[in-house]
Amino acid sequence: MIKRLTLIGIIVSVLCCMAACKNDVADTGQSVLDAEDRIIVLADTFVFHSGIDSCNAIISQADSFLLGEIETDYGLLRASILTQFACPEGYHYPAGFAVDSVDSVCLFMYYGSWEGDDLSPMSIDAYMMDKKTFRYSGTYPTDLNISDYCSRSQSILTNHRIVVASERLDSIQGSDGRYTPMIRMRVNDDFMRHFASIQSFESQEKFNEQFNGILIESSFGSSTMLNISDIALGVYYHFSYSKAGRDTIVHDMKAFYANSEVRTVNHLKYEDKRQLVETLQKDSDTYNYIIAPAGVYTRLRIPMSQIADTIMQHMDVDINETTSVTKRPYVNKAQVKVNVENVFSGSSSDVTRNDWLQPAGYMLLVKEESMERFFKNRELPTDTCALLGTLTQATDSVGNETYYYSYDLSQFLTNQLRKESNDSILDMLLVPVSIETSATSYSSTTVSSVRQQQTMSATKIRSAKNGMQLEIIYSGF
Repeated sequence: MIKRLTLIGIIVSVLCCMAACKNDVADTGQSVLDAEDRIIVLADTFVFHSGIDSCNAIISQADSFLLGEIETDYGLLRASILTQFACPEGYHYPAGFAVDSVDSVCLFMYYGSWEGDDLSPMSIDAYMMDKKTFRYSGTYPTDLNISDYCSRSQSILTNHRIVVASERLDSIQGSDGRYTPMIRMRVNDDFMRHFASIQSFESQEKFNEQFNGILIESSFGSSTMLNISDIALGVYYHFSYSKAGRDTIVHDMKAFYANSEVRTVNHLKYEDKRQLVETLQKDSDTYNYIIAPAGVYTRLRIPMSQIADTIMQHMDVDINETTSVTKRPYVNKAQVKVNVENVFSGSSSDVTRNDWLQPAGYMLLVKEESMERFFKNRELPTDTCALLGTLTQATDSVGNETYYYSYDLSQFLTNQLRKESNDSILDMLLVPVSIETSATSYSSTTVSSVRQQQTMSATKIRSAKNGMQLEIIYSGF
């Protein structure tokens, strides 16, 4: 046994340094051991099928939200926001505060980026969620029925707010000189009086009973999509107090934030999505697509039974004419490289509507049967369920830039081989995601959160028939 363990490291090192055919690798292992201790090392390449599929909706768990309407070659996307606001628990307005103490209430939205035409106007409106609100512990899909929460009976704004993404009318300049684009909208008197009448901030639950939240949406414009990062309501009020025998009037503001303490849900709708998927499927032999936040994925159909049969047929070794042993299988390397075809590298003046949607920075390869559970339970990537790939740049043999995601399924396939039975086909999905990282004690970072991507992206990849393969190096001892 000690002899076997010593040789494992030697063999893996040899494999990494040599480019030999299957038989040469196998002979290397066999030549240094007797029959009983023989270590089997082989390599094979497997072909598999890929194609696109879609789901009706994704779970809304974003930390930024889309707002607007934009048309691309992948369809027309409309995005609205339904949000609660955090209760400032324990807060009290100054003594003598009344509804008529409020001068105005404003709705603020901050956006860090946008897709589309930055000179195209869009109109924004807002409504009370006058039917019901969200449960903080609940999960909500991006295709939820808005009419269950909001009647849209009356706008809460004094007028429609016309926004041009590149304008800086309400922008705030930070200490670093950079501008944070902001949209400021004054609400009407009816909403102002309603919101000012809420003066009990005992708990979030009681606050939600008095104020469900608001719906924010665009009413025209199909060329711009804003990435909203923060939303707040600002209550501007005045109060008086006596100082040195004289009444003094003070003007102040209290902010209510749509933060992580409450629920914000992005409502997303791709028009004619079924027709889009059917059109893209016609090209599946050459290219596949992953589109966010449309919920259009690429499925990889891994031939698990074929892989298992191929590997296991080499695990039986004859010791002599009457005795044989079955080696324990290990997958040392199982590489899938996903080549990306639509990275835009031109100048800003060359941008077309195709270039508005660029490949996702992170792509999750996840077992299809586990995907819903993975995101609902907010799991992290593991080599038994899901693998995280990063968009990587390289240079080919003639100096051209190439881009790809890479996945090593070695531990994943090893676990599958150990099961008593395997499905004939193992279905896995390529899903665009956004991630959060946290620092470790060793000056490095680790992934702390993975969510389905709700910002816009489109990733065009080569299909399995167009060069995607699974290269496996495996061993038995």
